[in-house]
Amino acid sequence: MSNQMMEEQCADSCQGTEMNPDKLTEARLHDPTANDLAELFKALGDPTRVKMIHALLHSELCVHDLCMVLGMAQSAVSHQLRYLRNVRMVKRRKEGKTVFYSIDDDHVKEIFLQTLKHLEHG
Repeated sequence: MSNQMMEEQCADSCQGTEMNPDKLTEARLHDPTANDLAELFKALGDPTRVKMIHALLHSELCVHDLCMVLGMAQSAVSHQLRYLRNVRMVKRRKEGKTVFYSIDDDHVKEIFLQTLKHLEHG
């Protein structure tokens, strides 16, 4: 077994911490929440979607504008926007025949900006 693998395991004699069992229960993330959280981060796992979110942080944009910013076809942009809408990262507003997209709420903005700060810090 490699040294790194050994560092990530408890010693055979470990009896666990003396933490209150209720505290350990509080530390458990339930499956539906874990799945939703993983899906949110999965949405940020695609460079195109990251670029879309970054563009939308600056202003509300229509699909045509996003196509211009990203240099992509409308069908590809629409597909990614649908995905981001499904995970509630972006929302849409219709004005006549034009659909405008924006960041869904300040939480999405904060997650994105905090992640950027983390990357700049390291």
